[in-house]
Amino acid sequence: MIPKHLHPLFWDVRLDDFNPGGYPEYTIGRILELGDEDAVKWMRETFPEAVIRRVIATDGSLSRKSATYWASRYRIAPDEVAALRVARQPFP
Repeated sequence: MIPKHLHPLFWDVRLDDFNPGGYPEYTIGRILELGDEDAVKWMRETFPEAVIRRVIATDGSLSRKSATYWASRYRIAPDEVAALRVARQPFP
C-alpha cells in the first residue's frame, strides 16, 4: 500500500489495487522524480538499496536534473545512468 501522504504522486494509479512491490521501477522512479523527503524516506524503508540503485541506473525517463542528483547521492557514475547518457547520432 502507498501511504496516504504519497497519494498525490500516484494520481494516475488506482491505489486500492496498486501493489508498489509489484512495480518497483514505476514506484521508485515516480518518487525519485517527484517525491519529497517523506516520500524518499518511505521509499528507502520499502525497497532495498540495490533496487533503488538499479532504477537510478536504468530509468531513462528520469529528468537530467533528477538523474544527476540521484546518481551523485548514490555515487553512481554518470556514464552508468541511462538518463544521462548522450544519445549517439548516426553518421549521415
